[in-house]
Amino acid sequence: MRLIEKVWFKKHPAKYILVPLLLPITFLFWFFSLVRRVLYSIGFSQTFSVSKPVIVVGNIGIGGNGKTPIVIYLVEQCRQLGLAPGVISRGYGGKAPDYPYMLDNTSTAVEAGDEPLLIYQRCNVPVSVGPNRVASAELLINKGCNIIIADDGLQHYRLARELELIIIDNKRRFGNGLLLPAGPLREGKWRLKTADFVILNGQNSNKNTEDDEAFKLGCPSLSMLLTAMSICNLKTGNKIPLSEFIKENKTINAIAGIGDPQRFFSTLEQYDFVINAQQGFVDHHDFQVTDFNEYSQTLPLLMTEKDAVKCRGFAEQHWWYLPVDAQLVKSEAEVLLTKIKDISNI
Repeated sequence: MRLIEKVWFKKHPAKYILVPLLLPITFLFWFFSLVRRVLYSIGFSQTFSVSKPVIVVGNIGIGGNGKTPIVIYLVEQCRQLGLAPGVISRGYGGKAPDYPYMLDNTSTAVEAGDEPLLIYQRCNVPVSVGPNRVASAELLINKGCNIIIADDGLQHYRLARELELIIIDNKRRFGNGLLLPAGPLREGKWRLKTADFVILNGQNSNKNTEDDEAFKLGCPSLSMLLTAMSICNLKTGNKIPLSEFIKENKTINAIAGIGDPQRFFSTLEQYDFVINAQQGFVDHHDFQVTDFNEYSQTLPLLMTEKDAVKCRGFAEQHWWYLPVDAQLVKSEAEVLLTKIKDISNI
């Protein structure tokens, strides 16, 4: 974990130096964010609506909150409702030949970004990336999609939306509660009350209590857990039940290049893996084969599905990834589905 993240989330002693130094920049960040919102609210900056409903999945802080599993969940639920979903994304970290860029079977993480490629490969759903999300959405609509799911883009006010979901990591929450760069937040906690639903990723011991920010602000909140049932080999694509894999491979090595690598390592330990060696990389890390030189071939190497899409080209036989799925409480999932039906006129 980088020093600044320790200051944000771990109350590192360096906060007494870094936070005061960064507060002037935070004030500027707040001021320009406020001006931008005001310009949209008075119509000086134009918001564009597309012809089909848009669901935005975002957060008020930095990455690693669980947006991608929810996007995958929404794709699956929309299909069960008889809809034809498409996904748009900024494509962070990718450099496509042109925008909006439509993913296909030849697309790479270098072109599209790791998260859009993950969604495309997992769901076989139309995915378009680019900085102009309105253009990306219109491209998908022209391809036959009748509902658009935006992976991130909560602060992209240029695109109108019918449904907003804010994902919160129930473990890290809001860190020190400050805006960037003194804290991890893109927008203040006030933003929660403007969303249709706040989804808490993780064990929700504080849900609907006075310690729950969503409850205090009067925001409808849903519970989400990430579950894993199988494990996949990067080299062969072979998929086996997780329980069978653990019986034969109790001790493993692990790497993660996500917003909160420790969450992945803790998940492995919850499944009774014994981690021999682990290494966290920054979110969206551009993996190279040299990143793996220190790992012995005598033990399986486990990584996240997001990391796997960038490592398949040089994967070894003993490399595996753990796909996870978002699981919502049934009664709460029905509330969300009812809302999707309403905006889709089903």
